[in-house]
Amino acid sequence: MDKRDIYDGLSKLELDLESSLQQLTAMKAALQEIVEKNTTLELENQKLREYLQELKEENAAEEVKQGMSKSRMNLEKIYEEGFHICRESYGARRENDEQCVFCLEVLYRESQN
Repeated sequence: MDKRDIYDGLSKLELDLESSLQQLTAMKAALQEIVEKNTTLELENQKLREYLQELKEENAAEEVKQGMSKSRMNLEKIYEEGFHICRESYGARRENDEQCVFCLEVLYRESQN
């Protein structure tokens, strides 16, 4: 191998190393951006979990205030959507959203022990 080939080989190796260094720098920057986004998302996720917990606690407190069980609240929602929840017409659509005495009795009667 003569001196010219060695010099050309070293020049090519230098260019390859510079190219690799540029790729490594770009990958490092991309990784840094991903880590920052991940950290931001983790913080946001934690805040959302805390907010959900607060909402659950508020709902539980509201349920206690209303004195209605969750199942009765679900029945009330179905009734408000325009469907019967009484034994006589369960699941049928209420005509013109008229009130049904039987449904209201199911919703608001006192618990029988």
